[in-house]
Amino acid sequence: MNWKVFIVVALYLVQTVCSSSFTVDYKNNCFLKDGKPFRYVSGSIHYFRVPPEFWYDRIYKMKMAGLNAIQTYVEWNHHEPEPGLYNFENNYDLPRFLKTARDLDMLVILRTGPFIDAERDMGGLPYWLLRINPNMKLRTFDPTYIKYVDKWYSVLLPLIKPFLYVNGGPIITVQIENEYGSIGCDAQYKSHLRDFFRKYLGNDVVLFTTDGSATSALSCGKTDEVLSTVDFGAGANVTDIFEMLRWTQASGPLVNSEFYPGWLDHWGQPHANVSSNSIVKTLTEMLKANASVNVYMFHGGTSFGFTAGSNMDATFQACPTSYDYDAPLSEAGDPTTKYYAMREAIGKFLPLPPGPVPVPAPKMKSDPIPMKMLASLWDAIHLLKNNSVFSTYPLSFEDLHLPFGYVVYEAKVHLKPTDPAVLTVKGIADRGYVYVNQVLQGILSREQKVESIPINILSGQTITIIVENQGRICSGHGINDRKGILQNVTLCSQTLVNWTMTPIKFSSQLMCKLRELKYPSRTEKNLVPAIFGGTYKPKGTVWDTFLSLKGWHKGVAFLNNFNLGRYWPIIGPQITLYAPSCFFNSASNQIFLLEFEKAPCENQNSCVVQFVDVPIINGTTPG
Repeated sequence: MNWKVFIVVALYLVQTVCSSSFTVDYKNNCFLKDGKPFRYVSGSIHYFRVPPEFWYDRIYKMKMAGLNAIQTYVEWNHHEPEPGLYNFENNYDLPRFLKTARDLDMLVILRTGPFIDAERDMGGLPYWLLRINPNMKLRTFDPTYIKYVDKWYSVLLPLIKPFLYVNGGPIITVQIENEYGSIGCDAQYKSHLRDFFRKYLGNDVVLFTTDGSATSALSCGKTDEVLSTVDFGAGANVTDIFEMLRWTQASGPLVNSEFYPGWLDHWGQPHANVSSNSIVKTLTEMLKANASVNVYMFHGGTSFGFTAGSNMDATFQACPTSYDYDAPLSEAGDPTTKYYAMREAIGKFLPLPPGPVPVPAPKMKSDPIPMKMLASLWDAIHLLKNNSVFSTYPLSFEDLHLPFGYVVYEAKVHLKPTDPAVLTVKGIADRGYVYVNQVLQGILSREQKVESIPINILSGQTITIIVENQGRICSGHGINDRKGILQNVTLCSQTLVNWTMTPIKFSSQLMCKLRELKYPSRTEKNLVPAIFGGTYKPKGTVWDTFLSLKGWHKGVAFLNNFNLGRYWPIIGPQITLYAPSCFFNSASNQIFLLEFEKAPCENQNSCVVQFVDVPIINGTTPG
């Protein structure tokens, strides 16, 4: 490039950046993009729930549905997994995600938290906050909390500033907090966040809040000098809710920041199913009112690994691995009938982009894959003993520096127990498998409110309780949700002391060691808890697929050492786990299952898993 061309290009880029503006016109109740009235029709996609190899594909499909923007949360807890340790790689490469949106000419609505909910562990807040101060008042101006929020934002906000629309990037609006009016009215906290954002991002970015469609929530969530928006789903009275928003904010654009085309799932409860007709009807009413709309979720994706959170209603409710959400784009990124219906509705108000309309992609199916027992979980625990911690009384996951997964609690009994003896573990979080000398006695359950069970034990024997963290509460007042054994354990009403605790951290190194172990000699009745393994060799093109766990009960599945997530087909509704094509090798692939409750391995023909081409996330449930 010669110097004359270089100068022309440079001047053009400078002029483009200088002319870029996105503001709120309160007088005319609209947004202004580059000085002209504008409204967005957006869809939510969470970069951390989608493999980065598929970001372009998913955003492109959203654009082809007629959307002109996307919305995403920023998940603090995985960006800062431990204090001062930052992660912006792979699924958490936020700059790459923002560049992908920009490359597709899609605007971005960025929801930075610090709390996000999103059915994620602890609502996206770092678990280590509970280790630093178990009594920390989260989401308030508590100085022990705000100190770490400020430190995090001093890293995040400079990173996103170059991506603001006024700087030539895709970000048009930035949310502070999330549905804050549902839990409190701490004005000092809200104004501090606003001022902190202004300090780092400047005064030219549009800040907004969003709250549920209740007068109290909108009133408490409202922050001075920040745009207020509202959330509601299909079938709502659009006129009444927008009038409610007007009581909080007399002028400005009408915005639904979370228009629900589906809903979240819980283990043991039926899969969400919202009709396309009701979605289109409410969406059309909002677009006729000249409102801006964000569809939550347009593409839900997957809570891989241990990232799914939980809720607390009448009882504790854990969320499954799939975050399909009955959304227009399925968990695997395929357009659904809802996608086409919403595209048609949007096309009546906004121009649809040229080009072929996306269609579902091919999927891969395998023959049944034989699984063999590699090792009992007791073998794995033995390999991890170097990481064990001793304490007079049980310690929590947080005290043990373990964010997710499992902890093995062990104590020797020195008293002379009754027969049977009643073991009591108050407030267990969340599920505990109780063994005496490696023989299962029963299961403690937060969800089922089972805190006491009779066991058969003699003096001198060892009680082992393997505790599963099923995901911290992700919303409401219960997010200060520590995990593990949180109170003293009693046997025959006497406190057990002197505990050895072993965190189970699954790593590629541990998997390699387990494969080297000789096949353990165990009876069929004691097959579990155990680690099973199998090998899959694709016969042709590798496509996305779904790992069917039919016949297995409860555990965690790994593909080539990647944690696909929790499975629990015995209670549903999710029977299969999404396995993206980018996780496979072309030659050979290793599948591992950590099964806790029952393996279908009475004979070789039944001890199998299978990749299937149709997901099952709406299986039968007890509820």
